[in-house]
Amino acid sequence: MKNLLLKSIVTSFIIVVSSCSKDDPKPDPVVVVPPVEVTDALTTQNVKTYMVDKNATAETVALFYNLKKLAKTKFAVGQQDAFLSFYKDAGGDSDIKKTTGNDPAIVGSDLSFVTDIRNDGTDSNWFYQEEVKNATQIKNAYAKGIINTVSWHLRGPKNKNYPATDNEEYTFYASSMFDADKSTFFRSILPGGTEHDWFKGKLDQVADFSSKLKGSKGELIPFIFRPFHEFDGSWFWWGADFCSPEEYKTAYQFIVTYLRDTKGVHNILYAFSPDNSYSTSTNYLSHYPGDTYVDVLGMDNYGDFNNLGQTGADKANAKLKMISDLAITKVKIAAMTETGYRVTATVSPVTNWFSTYLYSALTANNIQISYIMFWNNNLDGYWVPTPTASNAADFKTFATKSKSALVNTLPSMYVLPN
Repeated sequence: MKNLLLKSIVTSFIIVVSSCSKDDPKPDPVVVVPPVEVTDALTTQNVKTYMVDKNATAETVALFYNLKKLAKTKFAVGQQDAFLSFYKDAGGDSDIKKTTGNDPAIVGSDLSFVTDIRNDGTDSNWFYQEEVKNATQIKNAYAKGIINTVSWHLRGPKNKNYPATDNEEYTFYASSMFDADKSTFFRSILPGGTEHDWFKGKLDQVADFSSKLKGSKGELIPFIFRPFHEFDGSWFWWGADFCSPEEYKTAYQFIVTYLRDTKGVHNILYAFSPDNSYSTSTNYLSHYPGDTYVDVLGMDNYGDFNNLGQTGADKANAKLKMISDLAITKVKIAAMTETGYRVTATVSPVTNWFSTYLYSALTANNIQISYIMFWNNNLDGYWVPTPTASNAADFKTFATKSKSALVNTLPSMYVLPN
């Protein structure tokens, strides 16, 4: 681990040896070299040097630093749409709070509604209403000291499941794309492509949304942004079948440089988050845009937890160990950016799934993972159990283990320590 230096004090004693003689019976002099303190590579003074945005806001810098330090002892536990989507549409407190008594430590939102072509910015428009709900969720989470992460299910190609005359329905799923778009659409958004201006327009909307996220003192709210996630699969139009590694890198790099340098957005940490297909660092880095474009090394992983017991948990741990080691070497943040096991009327919970299998995947082999996020509960199923569910006690046990952090045990994430 190149950049992780053990905190210790090394004291060296150099004994200067000189020849003894009968005329000089005095003992040889001893020269003591002062103690040398070896510390972590990351400090409050140099934190910006490891970040994508050297002009990041103070709160964004603090979030990077505190997430990196958190991983040494704990991982933040959270859920997508924790304040917006509930099992059986129950509403009220987050389902995590219903079960544990405390809100999550991290909350996920999405920019899909912000950039949807049907969002006309009027109060009566459903897509604009969803945009406002997501912004409110982010603001409320920040006010509680919770971490925010934002995905982007960007609708782009025309949806073949709608009439050809309907110009308003677009998709992010490859299965709904016209075949002609599958081989061309991603390439068309790159610089020089026919849809590049369209893509810049979408990023303009992202920048505008980011600028409206403000705390009680007018400060910009930081969030972790993970564009084009799960790219190693091919269920999204930005997936592996539709772009080369170099094309993916080009698109990701353009997102960062356009938002940061052209639009002046400085409240974002950028996450790189494939699905779980990569088990070696070489493969994981095949689409990696580079250290200057990525703050968070993530991985979405549902497959290894699909009722595969300890075998699946061990596979997941090995992959997390891989990204944890990379994050230590690169001085980045490591995270399980999505995971879960969904329970429905026809799919029963797995005994001790949370407290045994998931927890061991997140803690074995001394890995350093900063956060984990479950997907959103809804009317038909849950990833996080509510109090009456048969696995509620299992989740509560998981959430109160020594390395799990809900908001009640989360340190202050938006202020650099002294």
